[in-house]
Parts: sequence; structure tokens; C-alpha cells
Amino acid sequence: MNQKVNEIQISYREKIGTLKSSPIRNSKDAAKLLYKNWNKNTIGLHETFKILLLNNSNKVKGIYPLSTGGITGTLVDIRILFAIVLKTLSVGILLAHCHPSGKLKPSEADKRLTDKIKQAAQLFDVSVLDHIILASDGSYYSFADNGEL
Repeated sequence: MNQKVNEIQISYREKIGTLKSSPIRNSKDAAKLLYKNWNKNTIGLHETFKILLLNNSNKVKGIYPLSTGGITGTLVDIRILFAIVLKTLSVGILLAHCHPSGKLKPSEADKRLTDKIKQAAQLFDVSVLDHIILASDGSYYSFADNGEL
């Protein structure tokens, strides 16, 4: 049988050395870093979902923008999320999304998604350390700080 198949290439390249970065110690550190790296022109316009990827020392490997949606929601494909987590060999993640309304209370859909990701992460020995909801003024809500993780 002489069939050709596609070659699969998986890569992760660091532009900034992870070991030189400061560790994320709490939700304040995470929210500050996420807000600093969020597009201020769109944070109040539409929902965006990102993941903060961490090594075993909670040092930041990178931030990946997973999805961009509409005014009141965005779709998150968990398969793509874990493809990124596994490709970067991350052992910890923080979930983050913005609420253009400025309302920081998580919706039931936010809670269900967080639980679903947490359950899947256990299969890969990946820790979901927090889920942060950001508002356009930099204020935030932490699932971990509020006992919802």
C-alpha cells in the first residue's frame, strides 16, 4: 500500500524565557497580568476567552486567546484548549474571560464551563488554578477567591 499521509508537526517556541518570569502567586497577580495584556479597545466591546499557561513553578509560559465572541458570550472549544495546554507542556492554567457589561458575577454558563474544564484537566494532571472574569476598568472576579473552584 503506497498512500501518502500528512506529516504532523507540533512545536512551542519561547520568545521570552519562562524561567526569568515572576511566578503567579495569587489572583491579583494573574488579573493584573491579564489586564495588562488585554486589548483595551475591545475588552468592553465583546467577550474574549483566554488561558494563562503556567509551568510547575507557576511561572508564565504565555497567554493564549482561545475565542472571541459577541456582546454576551463566546464559545470555548475544550479540545482546542487542551491541544494548547498539551502542546506547551503546561502543568497549570488560569482561565480568563471578560464581561463587556462590567458585571463581574459569573453566569451559570461560566460555572458549568469551569467545572467541565476542571474535570477534563484532571485526566491530564493539569491544575486549573483560577478562573478570572475581567471588566474594562481592570476590576476582576476570581473563582478561587470566592470558593467556586
